Amino acid sequence: SSSKAVALTSMVMLHIHKHPADPFLNAAFFCPPAGDITQKGYEKKRSKLLAPYIPQIQGKTLGLSCCTHPGLASSKQNKSRPNNSRDERFRSDLHTEAVQAALAKYKERKMPMPSKRRSVLVQSSVEACTPPDTSSASEDEGSLRRQGRLAASAPHQAHPGVEHWFNRVIQGSSTSSSASSTSSHPGGRPHAAAAASAAAMLADLMAHTQLDNQSAPPDVTGLSERLVHMERPQVASVRGLPRGYNHTTLLETADGVPVNSRVSSKIQQLLNTLKRPKRPPLREFFLDDFEELLDVQQPDPNQPKPEGVQMRPLEGEPLGVVTNWPPSLLAALQRWGTTQPKSPCLTALDNAGKVIYTLTYGKLWTRSQKLAYTLLNKLSSRNEPLLRPGDRVALVFPNNDPVMFMVAFYGCLLAELVPVPIEVPLTRKDAGSQQIGFLLGSCGVTLALTTDACQKGLPKAQTGEVVTFKGWPRLLWFVTDGKHVVKPPKEWHPPLRDATNETAYIEYKTSKEGSTMGITVSHEAMLAHCHALTQACGYTEGETITNVLDFKRDAGLWHGVLTSIMNRMHVISIPYSLMKVNPLSWIQKVHTFKGEALLAKVLHKHLLVFSLRSISSCDAFLNVFQSRGLRPEVICPSASSAEAMTVAIRRPPEMGVPPPGKAVLSMSGLSHGVIRVDTEEKLSVLTVQDVGQVMPGALVCVVRVEGTPYLCHTDEVGEICVSSGSTGISYFGLPGMTKNVFETIPVTVLGAPISDRPFTRTSLLGFIGPDNLVFVVGKLDGLMVVSGRRHNADDVVATALAVEPMKFVYRGRIAVFSVSVLHDERIVVVAEQRPDASEEDSFQWMSRVLQAIDSIHQVGVYCLALVPANTLPKAPLGGIHISETKQRFLEGALHPCNVLMCPHTCVTNLPKPRQKQPVGPASMIVGNLVAGKRIAQACGRDVTQLEDNDQARKFLYMQDVLQWRAQATPDHTLFLLLNAKGTVASSASCLQLHKRAERVAVALMEKGRLNTGDHVALVYPPGIDLIATFYGCLYAGCVPVTVRPPHPQNLATTLPTVKMIVEVSKSVCILTTQAIMKLLKSKEAMAAVDVKTWPTVLDTDDLPRKKPPQIYKPPTPEMLAYLDFSVSTTGILAGVKMSHAATSALCRSIKLQCELYPSRQIAICLDPYCGLGFALWCLCSVYSGHQSILVPPLELESNVSLWLGAVSHYKVRVTFCSYSVMEMCTKGLGSQTEALRMRNISLSCVRTCMVVAEERPRIALTQSFSKIFKDLGLSPRAVSTTFGCRVNVAICLQGTAGPDPTTVYVDMRALRHDRVRLVERGSPHSLPLMESGKILPGVKVIIANPETKGPLGDSHLGEIWVSSPHNATGYYTVYGEEALHADHFNTKLSFGDTQTVWARTGYLGFLRRTELTDASGERHDALYVVGSLDETLELRGMRYHPIDIETSVIRSHKSIAECAVFTWTNLLVVVVELEGSEQEALDLVPLVTSVVLEEHYLIVGVVVVVDPGVIPINSRGEKQRMHLRDGFLADQLDPIYVAYNM
Repeated sequence: SSSKAVALTSMVMLHIHKHPADPFLNAAFFCPPAGDITQKGYEKKRSKLLAPYIPQIQGKTLGLSCCTHPGLASSKQNKSRPNNSRDERFRSDLHTEAVQAALAKYKERKMPMPSKRRSVLVQSSVEACTPPDTSSASEDEGSLRRQGRLAASAPHQAHPGVEHWFNRVIQGSSTSSSASSTSSHPGGRPHAAAAASAAAMLADLMAHTQLDNQSAPPDVTGLSERLVHMERPQVASVRGLPRGYNHTTLLETADGVPVNSRVSSKIQQLLNTLKRPKRPPLREFFLDDFEELLDVQQPDPNQPKPEGVQMRPLEGEPLGVVTNWPPSLLAALQRWGTTQPKSPCLTALDNAGKVIYTLTYGKLWTRSQKLAYTLLNKLSSRNEPLLRPGDRVALVFPNNDPVMFMVAFYGCLLAELVPVPIEVPLTRKDAGSQQIGFLLGSCGVTLALTTDACQKGLPKAQTGEVVTFKGWPRLLWFVTDGKHVVKPPKEWHPPLRDATNETAYIEYKTSKEGSTMGITVSHEAMLAHCHALTQACGYTEGETITNVLDFKRDAGLWHGVLTSIMNRMHVISIPYSLMKVNPLSWIQKVHTFKGEALLAKVLHKHLLVFSLRSISSCDAFLNVFQSRGLRPEVICPSASSAEAMTVAIRRPPEMGVPPPGKAVLSMSGLSHGVIRVDTEEKLSVLTVQDVGQVMPGALVCVVRVEGTPYLCHTDEVGEICVSSGSTGISYFGLPGMTKNVFETIPVTVLGAPISDRPFTRTSLLGFIGPDNLVFVVGKLDGLMVVSGRRHNADDVVATALAVEPMKFVYRGRIAVFSVSVLHDERIVVVAEQRPDASEEDSFQWMSRVLQAIDSIHQVGVYCLALVPANTLPKAPLGGIHISETKQRFLEGALHPCNVLMCPHTCVTNLPKPRQKQPVGPASMIVGNLVAGKRIAQACGRDVTQLEDNDQARKFLYMQDVLQWRAQATPDHTLFLLLNAKGTVASSASCLQLHKRAERVAVALMEKGRLNTGDHVALVYPPGIDLIATFYGCLYAGCVPVTVRPPHPQNLATTLPTVKMIVEVSKSVCILTTQAIMKLLKSKEAMAAVDVKTWPTVLDTDDLPRKKPPQIYKPPTPEMLAYLDFSVSTTGILAGVKMSHAATSALCRSIKLQCELYPSRQIAICLDPYCGLGFALWCLCSVYSGHQSILVPPLELESNVSLWLGAVSHYKVRVTFCSYSVMEMCTKGLGSQTEALRMRNISLSCVRTCMVVAEERPRIALTQSFSKIFKDLGLSPRAVSTTFGCRVNVAICLQGTAGPDPTTVYVDMRALRHDRVRLVERGSPHSLPLMESGKILPGVKVIIANPETKGPLGDSHLGEIWVSSPHNATGYYTVYGEEALHADHFNTKLSFGDTQTVWARTGYLGFLRRTELTDASGERHDALYVVGSLDETLELRGMRYHPIDIETSVIRSHKSIAECAVFTWTNLLVVVVELEGSEQEALDLVPLVTSVVLEEHYLIVGVVVVVDPGVIPINSRGEKQRMHLRDGFLADQLDPIYVAYNM
């Protein structure tokens, strides 16, 4: 912390010395950072201090931060690197120049840098800590220009009170998860026609002024003046914008941060970046109305096509006949071991380059015999020999012990066992080790041979035995050192048979996907391969070779262990570790030992380079050693593959072969699979050299990679195939794959096979060049096919490395692979970042790599990730384990420290944006008639027909019902309020409630001096006081408004909401408790609101026992009974008017549906402030006379089992809860059902448990709730949901009778087109929807088209319209704009039944007639709610419901706790809460982007990773996406990471 503080102060000082005149800098200087200050904290402090100065010196500060950078940057680039640095040996100067030239073209483009919380940065040096203010957008010149323009285009016409008003507004705005915290201050001034948060205004400003003179993008979220549904304007909007506000000065939020802050300008940069047209032009095509077609990339008609003739198979020279060639490799070993025992066979060096040991042929022969005898005769289990001839044995030898390996290998061959050489496993979780285990298991390996030292180093279990590695079979470990093997008796001789087709050894190889295969090599092939190599390389008896390769597999094994024995050669084996320490070691050894041949991945006779095409390394090698006498012609490249073994070798010069070839090929030609020779001047070229001639005795051809193996044309790249006696035979235990690879029959264009011999595919891509030389351009493993074009991973790596990499990433630590997203391959580049590279540098390097790859390969990179040094999984010899890296990337376990995603550039196969076809309402009806579909409408039971002994029906008004009950059943208890312990905190009988209401009425008339019709705000915690004061208001003729009390710990966000409801509802008095009264006028409250403007506040704690002179009788039931205020999830505060008639009708409807009588008990765990929760808590018991057990949801925080305990204790049949309560129970009690059972909690009494909601039913939650509490006797049929909204708080309610709620599965893609298509459960893109309970008695529902207002058919998606006696009568807004919203409450169909008056719910849904019958014997119509219209996102012409995208995102990674999405200027923003360590934050970015692409065909614009609990949720458990969006735009979320997808 102190060092950070020092860094910060020194930076500020630096600025001061430069500009001593700036007063704000001095101000900043005197703010010593206390403690470990985050960037955000620093900026807040700084901006608070600078607030007074910012207006005058804005130009100056911006100029300052801009002009200090360019000079520095250029000087950095101009320093050239010293020429002798080690990196040079890898560089192909040609490629680097090409890359630099390509980058020069891109200099102008700016990309927004991701922002990251400081703790996530991987930083080690002080210089890396840039001063926080420079990382903001001020350093991009574009924002300077734009700010200038913005200021110019906004003359100061603002209303004088605006700034003050906005500052007040914004202080209220916040993203806490308190009850729907609205952010506005509706001053009663005329110009404040609708309160708005600054962010909304900013969005408008940006949309109008900042898009660089282009027209503003259509704003799809409906927050500016252009409303999406013109006929659904916003209500008492907490967010919409007053019309005249387009010209204002730059706003500031409460913290003094200009709202045009980091986020906005970054998004602006992003929009500017995205304005470039995407490259591949999409062809126009007709889009079938029902299906979204992914665009299939059509081949470009101008792409190059092969023009050459069909190639002819190429034959190597015949294998020479050698007179004394041994009949098998073992015969050769016996011959040299007995006739030349002193002759050196193998010299091993240690890591310092000293000779440890020289194995002679005699020693090798005797030691191999000893081991063979021991293996066959001394290992037994249950008196049976452990091994039989033909069994497989694992050879686990370290890379520095070739001697023991050679003995073990030949020991196994002599014992007729099959050796399987593998790497030494170091830890239980080695990269790829599980796959090796799978190979050993499938080969039936039970024994592993190893050395003493190696065995000691393996991880051990407690018993002292070697642990069983993950995925490995149980192995017996046998140490082959001298003391463990026994000398065979004189008469024992190993069987030396002639070479046959039996398996000699198995070599493993790892495929592109990471699976490991064992390639079986027969004795015959092994012998033939040695013969061919001897002839091709001109090996002679007794010569010396140096081997730097891995002797366990591939060329290191073929030359250094097999062919060497054949020719009695002397091998000097140089360990890889020595190579790493001293790269010249092997060259010195060649000099010391006068080695004739040399095996290296890259002197006197010739040098074999086992590399496919790396011309740059050969050239660099030659440049260095030519002066020491190295002749260029002795470098002999070769090509090989595990399946076909050696494919081609350039012959030594004395064999009289044609000169080596070199080809400069066009990259774009190669990507289409054709060979076009190019001049070296072009940017995108690949220079390859030949890998020599075909092996002796082999036949080679090149075939098409995909599909039937047709022969290629001469100018076409394909897969090289070999037919010879010296290739592998099969993949062990995989007959299907073996047939494809080892038994390919190439055919001509006409389909005729070219030969009767089968060919083996080599997985090498190449062609046959002039002089019959073989050229290899890549491996199938590294092939990435993107939109039909082929790219090679190695080429992409080379391009990335040419972007001055050494400063930022480690060379050789770059992985390139492709992942499949949305039916195409997408390229991913992962590199290890140097610890000393700063954020800005790395980001700049990343953007340059993207541009370089883009211009050289003409392909977009989907994701570029940097990980901390040394964290990529390693392959055995130190390279990167690609398939393991890919696996980690896909699982979100790579933990990158930097990520750049570019889906906009490289995803070009999205479906066309939808064009809506205008269809009139009349043609819809005709269409439905023709299709035989009925019009979608349904209704509950007819209330007028239902004769029941409902005494309350006699009364028109609720206050009359209460008086009647107080007389008829004075002692009947209506309410029991429970506390956290589950005991009754207070109760109220009919009489007690009546008496309390009377006292309240007296207080209102006498103390409050209120008139009839005055509005009174009731600010109470959930309890009986709230109910009593509600009826007190009715008794006094006042209109009650229930308001949730402010949260004492969170006044700043909850109090403004209270204030706002009080003001918007025009309440002239507040009734509350003494405690809350103190809170409303406290010091803390003063900070949040203007406490002087509260109306009269009365506390009702001790009221005098008085009776009112008379109880108010309203003149007509249409009079206003109460106001119901609620904040919608889109942040709109809407108060609806409930008349006395509607109130009684609502209670009657619920009574009939739930069969409520005075003898019944129901338990309610809901908030009592609005909607159905209020009605159940305050109204229903008084109307129906049943007893309500009230459980305040807040109490569940201290006792989760409170609600279920009460249900069980009172044996309740009907209970209501909210989703948040249900979630608390599933999360808090999920693992405790056993403990609850011990406490005798039983839920078998419950017939219906209804979730009160104003949204689509959350099936996953209700199902998991049912599953968890099934053990406590909860019936699986009990749980159901309700549906209500602002215009009608109770439309559906399951109730006690009627069929169970049904679930259907719909196609999510059709929903986006406003269509309902039913599909089977589990089919792709299916979405389960549960019916929202049964339609209430007296309620009629119809589905209408929200645009044309025409009726829709059965199973069509449209807006739900409702007609019922308990509809609310209208919005109550302070601005009296009822005319605007009239059609929400009384609208008529434009066609068909044009008489009925309907209310529009603002929710999309559909009706579907089911096979079930309802209580009246009719077929049952089910109503399915899909989601709120206001919440939907219109993207690419389609309608998306946020919850669907969120569900996909939450599924994509285990650490995503919650997710919310919203749009901003047509960009989709995804906010995810990370439940895990911060290093996982960046893993989420690619996963989130990919899953949204795959499942929703949408490109995510911004991914924001935040802490758990940041996404605000209201009391109903609904996400407040608009508050989140405002918080994001005002930069108040304190995100862990923000990624801007390019």
